[in-house]
This record gives sequence, structure tokens and C-alpha cells, in this order.
Amino acid sequence: MSIQKLSSVLATTYENFPKGRFITLVVLRTTHSETIFRTEGSGEPVCSEFVQAGLEGENQKTIVQRLVMTKRKQVAPERRYGREHLRAHELLYTNSKDGSLCSLNTNSPCEMCVDCFLYGFAAGGGGAQKSRIWTEDAFSILPASDVVGDRTINAIYENGTMRDEKGNASTALNTSEYIKPGVHFLDVVTLKDVTADELRYVIGNILFTSRYGAVSSRVGRMENQILGVFGSITELPSSLELVQATYDVLDKPLEHPLNSKQLITASKQVIANWQNKRGVSVHLSEAELFNLIADVETYWSEAERDSFLKRLSQSYEPFRQVVSEKKKAKGKGKNNSVEVES
Repeated sequence: MSIQKLSSVLATTYENFPKGRFITLVVLRTTHSETIFRTEGSGEPVCSEFVQAGLEGENQKTIVQRLVMTKRKQVAPERRYGREHLRAHELLYTNSKDGSLCSLNTNSPCEMCVDCFLYGFAAGGGGAQKSRIWTEDAFSILPASDVVGDRTINAIYENGTMRDEKGNASTALNTSEYIKPGVHFLDVVTLKDVTADELRYVIGNILFTSRYGAVSSRVGRMENQILGVFGSITELPSSLELVQATYDVLDKPLEHPLNSKQLITASKQVIANWQNKRGVSVHLSEAELFNLIADVETYWSEAERDSFLKRLSQSYEPFRQVVSEKKKAKGKGKNNSVEVES
């Protein structure tokens, strides 16, 4: 099995303290519908940054404005996807402080579920767990000016006009920027000190999440594809470096929509050079990557998902007991020393 090839950079069990084991996933994200990534409210422009077009020659001197898929826009929907299944299999826990079921953005994480252990949490009343899923901003290959359009949104009344029966004009009129279908974002996701089942859980969240960005119930369809998997003792090049290096090797001129196969070929040509740098010890081949994806899909299948998620949840049980004993000791006013992650 391909996942065994990653054994040197996989933890055998969850541990409170890091040991410098990195797994890097190279992800290609492709929009399949109109998509909106912005950090402010309705009417604000989509997220973008001015960066160097490439890393070599004239590309290094050329500045372009690229679209940005922020790290929060990536990890939030992927966490929610995983939590849907934890909830369905009753693997979310009740918070001991207020009795509420573990939920995102409520300042009352249960501190015991798979999501809390893997993606981290910070409880307002004390307690924290650093995320072991490191994301960063993903950048588009093409400039924003080539892949962004404007859409005017209106909501007419049932009489088919913009005025109601009393003649009042509708205020539901707005113009908003959107990202066109067929836009590619290259992304690097780093996993730190994860076990084999945690790796399967995270890859499943990435592959099976299909909606991103604002108003994702109506727009924001996206497909994720893993192009490479590396094991190393440090982080590999960033998403921006990957995009710039890929831009360098693509044939010019470039225009939207990019041919996906050509882009994938160029990206794999770039990451093939990573196996000789920055402490890389493992690089899965095409066949090994295919087998890894098949392995993940098997564990996430209807037949295996329940036992897989419960086994993963059970793996944290010794560490849940440590937290319980710590709180118990504190309640009795003892000065027992308990090691916890800061």
C-alpha cells in the first residue's frame, strides 16, 4: 500500500509534542461555476494581490494581480465537511463548560473530537490545541483581469417587474464581481505529525468538499485534485512559489480558459524537482498517488466510514483522559504538574 511508503513521516499515534514530520499535499483547485472569494461584505471586490508573475527572466520583473483563495476560505468548508460526518456518526462531544455540542465559531469547542485534535481550537476560558493542518493563500495562474467578471443581481417581484403592487422600487439590485468557471488555483497544504488515519481524514475532506466562498449554496462549485504528495522534515515551497514556477514553464501567451491537462503537466514538471530539496525523503509516484487516493476513498466509503471514523476518534482516548485528570486536579487545588501543549 502506498500509505506505507509514508510511514517514516507518519506518527504511529497522536502525540502532544511535535517531532518534525511533514507531509505536503499539492492541490489543484478548479472552479466549476461562478465563485466569489472576498473578505469583506457584499459589493466588495474579490480577493487579489499584486505579485511577481514568475521566478525566472522577464517573468520575475513583471508584476501581475492574481486572485487569492485565502486560507480561511479553504479550511473552513473542508472542516465543516468532516464535521458533518462526525456529527452523523455521533462523534462530536458535549462541551463540559456549557453543555453545548461541539460547534465551530461558538468559543466552546468540545476539545475531544477528531476535528478539535486535528484542526485545533482555542477556548476562551482556557485550553488550546494548535492546528496540524497548515494552509496558506492559494493564487490563480492567470491575472485577475482575465478571470473576473461582473454580475448584476436583481430580484423582481411576482408581477415580473422591479416594482411591487404599490409602485415601490425594489432595492434588491446589486453588481458584484465573480470568478469565472474554469479558473485554476494551485495550493500547498502541509500536514504536521499526523497519523495514517488522520491523513486519510484530511485528504477525504479536501477531495470531497465541493463548495467554497461566499453564497456557496448557489455558486462556488469547485473540484480539488491532488497532484503530488511529499514527506519531509520541513515545509516545501509555498503556494505562491509553485504558481510562479508553473507560470514560468507554461507556453505563452496564456488566456482563459487554460487547458487543464497542460497545466497539470507543467505543475508536475515543477514539483518533480522538489524531491531533491529541503529535506524531502518521500515522493509518491503517479501509481502510488493513485493507490493512496483509492485507499482514502475505500475508508470513506459507505461500508467502511463508520468503523474508520470511530477508530480515528478512539485513538485520542488516552489524551482525553489526561485533560480530564488535569481539570480534576485543578478543581481540588492540588499543585500536580501536568504537561500540556501551549
